[in-house]
Amino acid sequence: MRKTPFYIAGLALALVACNGGEETTGNGNEGEGDVDTGGLDADFLTIATGGTSGVYYQIGAQVGTMLENELNSDVSVQATGASVENINLIDTGRAELAIVMADAVTQATEATGPFEETGAVENLTAIASLYPNFVQVVTTEDANIDSIEGLAGRNVGVGAANSGVELNAQMILEAHGMSYDDINEDYLSYSEAIDQIQNGMIEAAFVTSGLPNATVIDLSTQNDAKIVPIEGEGLAKLQELYPFFSEATIPAGTYDNEEDITTASIENLLIISNELSEDAVYDVTSALFDQLETLQNSHNAAADITIETVDQGLPIPFHPGAERYFEEQGALE
Repeated sequence: MRKTPFYIAGLALALVACNGGEETTGNGNEGEGDVDTGGLDADFLTIATGGTSGVYYQIGAQVGTMLENELNSDVSVQATGASVENINLIDTGRAELAIVMADAVTQATEATGPFEETGAVENLTAIASLYPNFVQVVTTEDANIDSIEGLAGRNVGVGAANSGVELNAQMILEAHGMSYDDINEDYLSYSEAIDQIQNGMIEAAFVTSGLPNATVIDLSTQNDAKIVPIEGEGLAKLQELYPFFSEATIPAGTYDNEEDITTASIENLLIISNELSEDAVYDVTSALFDQLETLQNSHNAAADITIETVDQGLPIPFHPGAERYFEEQGALE
């Protein structure tokens, strides 16, 4: 646990108060209305996001600005390999907040996938479910790929190694009776993958993000970009194997596509270190959701963040501070 000067000072004051016989609201007290205020404050916060070209980074930057303005926090927004790395950063105390996909969180708590060897990550807590990520299997008209099965034998970008995108790629291939043995996988970020498609080095890429994704827009301005649908038996099998996926639609016109495209989606979550105190997380949650419109304006995908859906697809419990805020707002049944 990172101990800041504010933490040390706060601990000293708490000890003085206890020695002086004054009533506190720590773990050992009883009485109606008492809350646990032990833990780190929100003076220093690191937010783990994703690649700088992705939606996570843009939304994370807005979250950082809001916390700086509202709480006077010293905030660092960190570009990362996204979900799996972000979970590990939270678990090891190197980040306080992170944006992650629900499937990676499920695997972390169940010690499956990339967490199988290292073991379950315990005590993950959430601020809220944010918005859905859409699986976008991106290619061009010239590549003549019309289905997931059409990726066989092709050079395919599967996301950064151990990222949430790569996890999705593996799951989607599995649902279609395929694996990396059937493709030539390449571990690339969004921007790297789009560059490689434009250079003819790869023929398709998995891009799991909110809509629209800036790198896919870049591709569509120079090439006849195409999104490969995930539908039918493949989608049904995906949902059977991994129930956290939902059927979703990429609307016509998102990337010059004339028709809606059926695909799979998965929820993005904002998680927070359980080392932060209940009061600190209450303040963080309030700073974000009291000005929800500002957060929604950070990216088109963020427009789907609502207080009514904060528990949608949430595989881990709320941090007590976030739960207290949402209960006060009447957002939880």
